[in-house]
Amino acid sequence: MLVVSNTIKIPLREFHFTFARSGGPGGQNVNKVNTKATLRWSVVTSPSISESLRTRFLEKYGRRVNQEGDLLVTSQRFRDQGRNVADCLEKLRVMLAAVAAPGKLRKKTRPTQAARQRRLQEKQAQSEKKQRRRSVHWED
Repeated sequence: MLVVSNTIKIPLREFHFTFARSGGPGGQNVNKVNTKATLRWSVVTSPSISESLRTRFLEKYGRRVNQEGDLLVTSQRFRDQGRNVADCLEKLRVMLAAVAAPGKLRKKTRPTQAARQRRLQEKQAQSEKKQRRRSVHWED
């Protein structure tokens, strides 16, 4: 069971792992053992997360979800399968924890009169600076 918080728990049967040969450290072991772990999880059809969490997750990590609605997380940091599987699960846990709480709604505000004046003065100063850089053409 992947435990993200008290309310978010995903059973391991929802995850599908595949393994491949990985690059990186390991010497000759790299050529013989499938240590790279790829976690595949169907975000779109998962019954373990709420619709609001699913929406926030897809807004933030939608680029990492393929057309079938599966999220792919890979790890080849370590030299053995078990630690790479644990690393994939930890990466997913961090991603879910990042979107677990809904974000604060922004309260719309307007700039103050002084802020507007400051902005216009800064723009005027920038304009004058650029005008002074121009070469002067004297007409005879």
